[in-house]
Amino acid sequence: MLCGGGLMAPWARPLLLLAVWTLVAPVLRGAGDTGDGGWQRRGPGAPAAVAEEERCAVERRADLSYAEFVQQYAFSRPVILQRLTDNSRFRALCSRERLLASFGDSVVRLSTANTYSYRKVDLPFQDYVEHLLHPQDPSSLGNDTLYFFGDNDFSEWASLFQHYSPPPFSLLGTTAAYSFGIAGAGSGVPFHWHGPGFSEVIYGRKRWFLYPPEKTPEFHPNKTTLAWLQDVYPTLAPSERPLECTVQAGEVLYFPDRWWHATLNLDTSVFISTFLG
Repeated sequence: MLCGGGLMAPWARPLLLLAVWTLVAPVLRGAGDTGDGGWQRRGPGAPAAVAEEERCAVERRADLSYAEFVQQYAFSRPVILQRLTDNSRFRALCSRERLLASFGDSVVRLSTANTYSYRKVDLPFQDYVEHLLHPQDPSSLGNDTLYFFGDNDFSEWASLFQHYSPPPFSLLGTTAAYSFGIAGAGSGVPFHWHGPGFSEVIYGRKRWFLYPPEKTPEFHPNKTTLAWLQDVYPTLAPSERPLECTVQAGEVLYFPDRWWHATLNLDTSVFISTFLG
């Protein structure tokens, strides 16, 4: 090729490719790092992985109609819903960087991670993220573990919630209410029950354990789900074990009215529930 005619000399092409790669590579690496929203810890300080179940016992449905939902699941059993809504915009707004920029100074209310959540603690959201959002200590009791979920000021967080698209299914005579949460790996809430609802994972993974209303689980209300999984779960006969499944980012679990359930975040997780009260 001739230089003077506007064409590139052969020796110049490798230099140009090197220059382009130098500019593009950091962007590509950054794009790969945003899959977890900046919430996962890496390196020597990263938490040990908590395993998923051997086999998911909750059905996954990507093509569910409202009629099928009501007839097959709404009053009888849990189901995991896939691809019913597009929450990509909401997910982007829930990255660590964006939430801290938007709500870092906002005061959030933390609850203790025991069955009855007696104690509440108020502190700035940034303090929670930077100082308390760490992997669960298996020896900690539930009333010593603070958990951000449910007690946020809807009006203060309205600019975020307006971008969330809840599952398009409702139950006659109920009203939807959101609860938004962020919690560290190994954290979770021990067994409890309430009305029906949906829970969507935005970032991370959340393992669920569920029993029907007539089957009260064996648990201590002040021990964490992680302690229950390590101490009680291995002793249960197969017939005594719960329905269980790990909900992945972008999936939504529906649980019927009065079903017992406990949760365990396998990673630092961002999630939002829609309770039908």
